[in-house]
Amino acid sequence: MRRRARLMTATAAAALLIGCATGPAASTPGPDHGKEGERVLVFSKTAGFRHDSIPTGIATVKELGAANGFAVDATEDAAAFTDTNLAKYDAVIWLSTTGDVLNAGQQTAFEKYIRGGGAYVGVHAAADTEYDWPFYGRLAGAYFQSHPAIQPAKIHVEDHAHPATAHLGTGTWDRTDEWYNYRANPRDKARVLASLDESSYTGGTMSGDHPIAWCQSSVEGGAGRSFYTGGGHTKESYAEPAFRQHLLGGIRWAVGAAQADCRPERGYTPVFDGTAASLEGWQQAGPGSFTLNESEGTLTSVGGMGMLWYDRRELGSYSLKVDWKMAGDDNSGIFVGFPASDDPWSAVNNGYEIQIDATDAPEKTTGSVYGFKSADLKKRDKALNPPGEWNTYEIRVEGERLRIYLNGVQINDFTNTDPARSLRQGHIGIQNHGDADEVSFRDIRVKDLPATGSGPSAPSDSPAPSGSGAGR
Repeated sequence: MRRRARLMTATAAAALLIGCATGPAASTPGPDHGKEGERVLVFSKTAGFRHDSIPTGIATVKELGAANGFAVDATEDAAAFTDTNLAKYDAVIWLSTTGDVLNAGQQTAFEKYIRGGGAYVGVHAAADTEYDWPFYGRLAGAYFQSHPAIQPAKIHVEDHAHPATAHLGTGTWDRTDEWYNYRANPRDKARVLASLDESSYTGGTMSGDHPIAWCQSSVEGGAGRSFYTGGGHTKESYAEPAFRQHLLGGIRWAVGAAQADCRPERGYTPVFDGTAASLEGWQQAGPGSFTLNESEGTLTSVGGMGMLWYDRRELGSYSLKVDWKMAGDDNSGIFVGFPASDDPWSAVNNGYEIQIDATDAPEKTTGSVYGFKSADLKKRDKALNPPGEWNTYEIRVEGERLRIYLNGVQINDFTNTDPARSLRQGHIGIQNHGDADEVSFRDIRVKDLPATGSGPSAPSDSPAPSGSGAGR
């Protein structure tokens, strides 16, 4: 069985805190072979154009593995695609593969591997592969169509919480590569992590919506994961620290060492986008404050106990998404469903707090409706990234029902039955808890939902009965 040990790396944590010749059939396993921990297979067979960057890419993955605790094997032998052999690996990295590289039996084994919880990482020309295998097309997310000459371009980062893009800050990511155009846009089925600014270079053909990196969870309705990046054509790419971190983050997420929300995301309106201008709709209630870092796009809590709340409008049925990160054993929360007030205790007494504090009592810990209902702690613990890494909440309010998703996993389902409170209309806010607590927030966005119904991105789970208690 594939191992799912949690992998923590000093390199990744630090990054989050800062703003060809044919190879042998298979490499000899390294000294870590057989130890507990993640293992990946780099597959680089080509039946079409061959990139001279492949050896550099393989060497880079091995370097990343040695520095970050996962083992790496490499092969160009399609005979490696058997049930028994694939079961050794937490992910298979298709590194600039091209053309038809697997036979029918090998394809069946790989499909079984993915549906059983395996992971796919596609790099660059992995999108120029297996055009006659529909499963692979869905797994990769999009097929290659064409490309202009190698040139600089600007990349817009759309997801600042995923470990593949969390290190890139709020500005554009400027880099040089061979920029693929794709036959279809993957946005409806994948979470787009980064997209090209087609006005910044020549030869883009995707009408201004040009994804270049994306991820998918629950591939084919199973437990598999898929990450793809269009970068990596040039040898020089693999010497770029930002691209290496991008690739490392994609691998860490694919093997389950880091968590992220990879459900498709459309229709959200930013209410805090990392700029000072977007704070014009927010007010501080009570003591303490938040520090804005525009280069990283973050608000970080200072002192307390107070709250920064969004005063532009009350919300009814909606999906609220918030990226957040703790520095250590810290405390904060997100308030929903409270009336306008300069007193932060109004939110405590009239609304509900979605807690951020992984070491408190069950009904007062991360994912709980504070004082009312604990999260499903097993699901929460599996979905939660540790201090120093970003997490994403989706807080979904429909009528008096409140559902909480952590990194795409539903961990709580609560229904208000208190006549003194109502989730049907109210404001949202983020808490600054106290002098010893440091929690950062970024990319706060909202999507209005129909007044009734569960909405397209949430399952129709039965609401659980509410508890009782007092939030803080």
